[in-house]
Amino acid sequence: MVDEATLKALEEKVAELKRLVEQDGLALEEELVLLERRLAELRREYFAKLSDWDRVKLARDPRRPTGIELVEMVFDDFYELRGDRLLRDDPALRGGMAKLSGKPLVVLFHQKGKTLEEQKRYRFGMAGPAGYRKAVRLMELAGRLRLPLVSLVDTPGAYPGVEAESHNIAGTIAQCLQTMLGLPVPTVAVIVGEGGSGGAVAIACADRVLMLEYAIYSVISPEGAAAILWKDQKAVPKAAEALGLSAPKLKELGVIDEVLPEPLGGAHSDPQATAATIRAALEKHLAELSSLPLDKLLQLRYKRYRDAGSYRELEGRP
Repeated sequence: MVDEATLKALEEKVAELKRLVEQDGLALEEELVLLERRLAELRREYFAKLSDWDRVKLARDPRRPTGIELVEMVFDDFYELRGDRLLRDDPALRGGMAKLSGKPLVVLFHQKGKTLEEQKRYRFGMAGPAGYRKAVRLMELAGRLRLPLVSLVDTPGAYPGVEAESHNIAGTIAQCLQTMLGLPVPTVAVIVGEGGSGGAVAIACADRVLMLEYAIYSVISPEGAAAILWKDQKAVPKAAEALGLSAPKLKELGVIDEVLPEPLGGAHSDPQATAATIRAALEKHLAELSSLPLDKLLQLRYKRYRDAGSYRELEGRP
């Protein structure tokens, strides 16, 4: 059985051979072809048997395309708008105006960063109150201009620091939910990496919610659930399974609308192909939503969130 360490070791070997061929001009093309073929076989074997914990690790992989990378590949003419007009600009939650197939819209996205230095600067994509106030500002702009709103979600959750609490992080997230649910325009959210807790839901309560194949969406992290329910970090894989945080399970539950396939190896193995998939899905869903009269759009949104998810009654319970 192929494990993660074996796969990563071969990926590194293939990357090194590519460097030797492209930069140093060594005649290793035949060896490279054989290794790439073997890598594809191992990827197919590994990805066919992914556990939910494996999916969590893939969703968190720092090699996955970041929010700004996807925005630049999916949309045209992105113009960023900064600041909450009260305190500061939060780099972990960004947004602005853009175009998709020539049509203007407003886009919001979390930004994690690639390197450790970038991730620290962006707080690993965990926005504070200023970030969510900025999101409300852009949501209201979309409503005034009658432009669709698209959000790309990739965050472990809202920033949990003392400063965030002192500036009412819970209240600003609630304001995001209230504003987004009442917008008189089509809204689409795409979970592109981690969709963690209220920090994700704040910009994901859309008319249509899509997920990349190896993204996750959950009310709590597996580590947090393991600590609370089992009081044992060895139970993290069990917690991931119990949370049902994977795209296929959430589609089955009716929490999301569509699972977007990723390239073999994950989004980071071919960011351009991933972006093309997101772009095509957004074009389709925005076209469908834009064709609806406003009263019908709002009626369907209301019904969606009144009837969200599914449940079953346990036998023998009153």
